[in-house]
Amino acid sequence: MPATSANLGPAFDCAGLALALHDVVEFAVRDSGLTVEVAGVGAGELPTDASHLVVRAFRAACEQLGWTPPGLCVRAENAIPQGRGMGSSAAAVVAGVLGAWSLCPDVAAVDGDAVLRLVSELEGHPDNVAACLLGGATLSWTTPEGARADRLPVSDEVLPVVLVPEGTLSTHLARTLLPADVPHADAAFNAARAALLVHALTSEPGMLLEATEDRLHQRQRAAAMPGTIALVDRLRAAGHPAVVSGAGPSVLVLARRSPDDDAGDTAAAVRVREVTSTTPDGWRAYPLEVDHGGARVAPVTPGVSLS
Repeated sequence: MPATSANLGPAFDCAGLALALHDVVEFAVRDSGLTVEVAGVGAGELPTDASHLVVRAFRAACEQLGWTPPGLCVRAENAIPQGRGMGSSAAAVVAGVLGAWSLCPDVAAVDGDAVLRLVSELEGHPDNVAACLLGGATLSWTTPEGARADRLPVSDEVLPVVLVPEGTLSTHLARTLLPADVPHADAAFNAARAALLVHALTSEPGMLLEATEDRLHQRQRAAAMPGTIALVDRLRAAGHPAVVSGAGPSVLVLARRSPDDDAGDTAAAVRVREVTSTTPDGWRAYPLEVDHGGARVAPVTPGVSLS
């Protein structure tokens, strides 16, 4: 399951980007009981019982499918930072729901539309889960029938870098800081930038600095993450398309590789170093690629057993 970054500046709750940093979750149906193992990020901190988010999502999907496995073993190898705006909860929800759909004996194939609707309900909004499911950049929206999404072909020039602080921030807390109403001028501003964002991501990455401007949610949540907003401002003043990653507190920078970049000490590498060199003490830089494939389902290697 890939990490994701949502909003991408102006496209609040409707755009997401899949990143090449993954959680891997294995499932096996057992005769009875529940076993949950967590390795990597969150080991020793995340629950290892029925309250684990992957298990809750798995069981929600089972309920929808009308299937109750006698027992279950789950093993998660996590690499996505938790509580930092990189879609760790979306990855867990997608993993649980896809696991149930893939193992259910009464299902011939995974219904992507049904999965998107359910994971969006469980997550509360579709932007992260859509990107996790489909890969690349996604646009998502909600209809009376549930969430829908479509995938955008991201330009090969887009080179994401995520700057991650030590501290975490609750998405719920971040949302409580948003005003109930916004000025019409700010709404119009963000609508124009969100439209430009699609053009910049797909064909004109040179326009990403303007396309990632926002007036609706980042500055409004500055009180909960002043260091994040200060870093975004500093990067943007230096010409880097920086935004708050999801609800924060991480920062996403959409760096750019030129079409004529070759291997080695390229202009893109220099730009990435310029970004990572601004990383404050206690923060970690993740230069990543766009994950174009999204969530993947594969059988467990024969001979490898889940304990």
